[in-house]
Amino acid sequence: MPVLLGPAIAGLNLKPDGWYVDGTFGRGGHSRAILEHLGTEGRLLAIDRDPQAIESACPALKSDARLELINGEFSEVKKYAIERNLLGKVDGLLLDLGVSSPQLDQAERGFSFRSDGPLDMRMDPTKGRSAADWIAIVEERTLKKVLQSLGEERFAGRIARAIVAARALEPIRRTTELAEIVRGAVPAFGQKHHPATKTFQAIRIFINDELAELEKALQASIDLLCCGGRLCVISFHSLEDRRVKRFMRNSSRESEQYRGMPDVPKEHLPLLKLVGKAIGPTDEEIAINVRSRSSRLRIAERL
Repeated sequence: MPVLLGPAIAGLNLKPDGWYVDGTFGRGGHSRAILEHLGTEGRLLAIDRDPQAIESACPALKSDARLELINGEFSEVKKYAIERNLLGKVDGLLLDLGVSSPQLDQAERGFSFRSDGPLDMRMDPTKGRSAADWIAIVEERTLKKVLQSLGEERFAGRIARAIVAARALEPIRRTTELAEIVRGAVPAFGQKHHPATKTFQAIRIFINDELAELEKALQASIDLLCCGGRLCVISFHSLEDRRVKRFMRNSSRESEQYRGMPDVPKEHLPLLKLVGKAIGPTDEEIAINVRSRSSRLRIAERL
């Protein structure tokens, strides 16, 4: 179930003959809605780093001549655009950040502490180091820093010590094993969410280098979008949202040394225009899809 579907489609300001990029295909919910608004001349490039997302795309989408699916990282969107002669020609870029529901619901992917599975957490299981392999070798100091900076976990020190102590006895290979170690390290009082929530978030973001991926894609959007093209980003936690907000705000201002001056050189003029304020889900959407509750959509337009 795509999050903030109506606002995202409205934010893209779709044109029937426009060129669009869905940087986070997932299971195709946003892409399907975009295609419904395109005519025969419209085109959509959809990207996902998870091979299962591409394999699971419904046949009707795969057979649509207006859609091209790429298994890759959305941080490489500029490269994909160059290969297709699309720099400066894209009318809209959509990024729906975070983990998809299928990834969370499949225990074997290792993203969720609510079901037992191998401690993997990789968006692309064919690349990089799994969470279990990283936890087996990471220094306590580094682990604490990751939990603090990427999970905003105030008990990061306790949790890091507990993980290091537990792995000295036996390897931590399962999601429920890690969740129980964290539960035992965190005070039980005052917990609104599962005590392992922030730990799993931090490790997942680190394993997939998600914030660096986001920063690279945001910078690429400037070269990608045509004049009037829209950048729409849906985030799910403050670490992502702060970066999106800062990027859009800074890009909507003159270069700092010319700020407030009457004559600004062309190369120092604002690159984006903010479109409205951050949009959150309605009560009705949250009731239908509880995973949308923390989502925020920000929109900017290329100048």
